[in-house]
Amino acid sequence: MKREAEYLRIYRKLRNEIVQGAYAYGMRLPSKRATAQAEGVSPITVEHAYALLCEEGYLQARERSGCYVIYRKEELFSMPEKELAETAVSSGAQEESFPYTVFARAVRKVLADHGSQILSPTEGTGCLYLRQAIASYLLRSRNISVKPEQIVIGSGSEYLYSLVVQIAGRDCVYGIEDPSYAQIRNIYQASGAKVDPLPLTENGIDSKALQKTDAAVLHVTPYRSFPSMNTADENKLREYVQWAVQRDALIIEDDYASEFTAPGRARPTLFSMEPVYHIIYMNTFTKTIASSVRAGYMILPEQRTQEILDMISFRSCTVSSLLQYTIAEVLNNGSFERHLNRMRRMHRKEQV
Repeated sequence: MKREAEYLRIYRKLRNEIVQGAYAYGMRLPSKRATAQAEGVSPITVEHAYALLCEEGYLQARERSGCYVIYRKEELFSMPEKELAETAVSSGAQEESFPYTVFARAVRKVLADHGSQILSPTEGTGCLYLRQAIASYLLRSRNISVKPEQIVIGSGSEYLYSLVVQIAGRDCVYGIEDPSYAQIRNIYQASGAKVDPLPLTENGIDSKALQKTDAAVLHVTPYRSFPSMNTADENKLREYVQWAVQRDALIIEDDYASEFTAPGRARPTLFSMEPVYHIIYMNTFTKTIASSVRAGYMILPEQRTQEILDMISFRSCTVSSLLQYTIAEVLNNGSFERHLNRMRRMHRKEQV
């Protein structure tokens, strides 16, 4: 059986003690050095545990003073004790989800700060507050520079796929990876479009098949394509861009898994290589926050933004205002990126 990391063990122990009232609201926890001595670990290990408790809203670090409990059971959208105990950081599928307490705190802040505003319908492309937050996040994390007006919010990838058919039309051929996520083919075909499955190699779509296809739209998942988990290198990305430019074709870049690349090693995107005309970038929060969060976005190429918006202007946004504001809050307050960093560390340990 895989042994739990020491910092996670200490995190769980302290969290349970806080939840059960051993450390009441406002109390100062023992110093990191004192806890390290009591637990027989290094101060760095305790620092990781305290940092995780701060991120999840149990503690607040005060400069030159220590860490204080800020958890109040009556203020939290509480889970039953049994369910709380089951949301361990090391509990398999649960560990992929965004921390519940952090998400709950973001919801409370949205309700307090925005009030009745969240009851009003948003623009068809999504609320400006979230589109601004996504634009800022993409600039600092992926070096993608876009205006909020280029971003369209929708209820997950499947809804966005249907928008693609409305944008590109049903009369052209859609090239997809083979194998690929089944819903890509299903939604395109259900919308009346013709699909051309293109064989996928370890480094993206086979070059000969790419040149032979009659596709005017190419749907690719360059990083860890599901179910093969194959990843295209930079040369293949350039090949895709060159193919689109030569044919005046459209590429749908489905980038759902890219956030889990190592920090400082952000992969180049097709969109960053050609942001002007030929690439629509697509991503969701389903994998990075939780599978129940049906919210995603696509970025329109700069020179075609208004043309595409005119095509879909009659549509209403399919994501609730409350969820949009909450996602914006976790993007703006840094908890989204802290969660991703935690997941990256966990994945690296699993691969060692």
